Amino acid sequence: MRVYLGIDVGSVTTKFAVLDENKELVTSIYLLTQGKPIDMVQQGLRQIKQQLPDDVDICGVATTGSARYLAGVIVGADLVKNEITSHAVATLNYIPQVRTIIEIGGQDSKIIIIRDGVVVDFGMNTVCAAGTGSFLDHQAIRLDMNIGEFARRALDSKISVRIAGRCTVFAESDMIHKQQMGHQIEDILYGLCQALVRNYLNNVGLGKDIQAPIVFQGGVAFNQAIVRAFREELGTEIIVPPNHELMGAIGAALLVQEEMAISHNGSKFKGFGVSDIKYHTSSFECKACPNYCEIAQLSINGKVLARWGGRCDMWERSSSP
Repeated sequence: MRVYLGIDVGSVTTKFAVLDENKELVTSIYLLTQGKPIDMVQQGLRQIKQQLPDDVDICGVATTGSARYLAGVIVGADLVKNEITSHAVATLNYIPQVRTIIEIGGQDSKIIIIRDGVVVDFGMNTVCAAGTGSFLDHQAIRLDMNIGEFARRALDSKISVRIAGRCTVFAESDMIHKQQMGHQIEDILYGLCQALVRNYLNNVGLGKDIQAPIVFQGGVAFNQAIVRAFREELGTEIIVPPNHELMGAIGAALLVQEEMAISHNGSKFKGFGVSDIKYHTSSFECKACPNYCEIAQLSINGKVLARWGGRCDMWERSSSP
C-alpha cells in the first residue's frame, strides 16, 4: 500500500491523516496537544504505525499547523505548509464549489475566501480567545459541564439571551448577571454560542466578502449549536464536511502527494522509529537586529537539528538539515 501522511500540530490538538493514492482517507489520529507537541507527534506516529499494514510505503509526509516546523524536523517532512493552504486544498477536494471557509479551533480561528478554486483573501485570529473554542470550554467548566452537554443543552434554547461576548471576562460577568436574573440555563448557553459567532464575524470576518457555499470546519464544528448560530446569523446553510476536524492534516497529505508526483524523489520520512528518540527544545533571543526575536531550537545530544521563529530566515538558513 502506497500512502501519504499529513500531520497538523496545533496549540490544542494534533491530527494525523493517511491518504491512499486515490486520495481516500485510510486512517487518522486525533490527539490533544497538551502543550507537548513533540510527545504528541511521537505518540501519533506510534498509533498510526499500529493501524497500518507492515508492508505500507509512506511515499510522502507533510506538516502544517502552528508547530509545523518542529514536526517537520522530527518526522523528516517532504513538505511544510501553512494552515491556510492546507485547509483550502482539503476543502476544495471535498467541496469544489466552496466560496467561504470558516475554521475555528481551540485557540485560534481563521476565515478563507475562495473564488473559482483560488484563495483570494483570508484572516486569522490568534490573540483574542472570545472567537475560539476555548471561549466555550472556559464557560462550560465554570458551569460544571463538559462541552458535549453544553452543546446539547444550548440546542434546547427557545429564547436566546444576548451575552456580551467581545471578551471572555465580560462574557463571564454577563453570564453570571443573566443567571441572577433568572434566565434559563439553555438560553444562556445558546447566547454564549451566538456571542462566539458575533465575535468571530466582527473580528476574523470583518471586511470579508462572505458568500455561500460556506463550509465550517475545525474542532468547534462538532458543536451543532454553533452551526445553528452561524446559520441564523448569516442567513444561509452551513456545510460541515466529513472529517471536518482533520482538514488541515488531510490538506497536508494532498499537497505532499502532488509534490511527490512532480519531484519524483523518494520521501525524506525518517520512519516510525523517530517516536522513540529523546529530543530537547530550547530558545534564545536573537540580537542581530532591534526585533529581538525569540528563536526556538531542536536538538539531540547537544547537536542542533533546526532553529526557527524569527521574523527573517536568518536562523532557518543556518540550521542543520
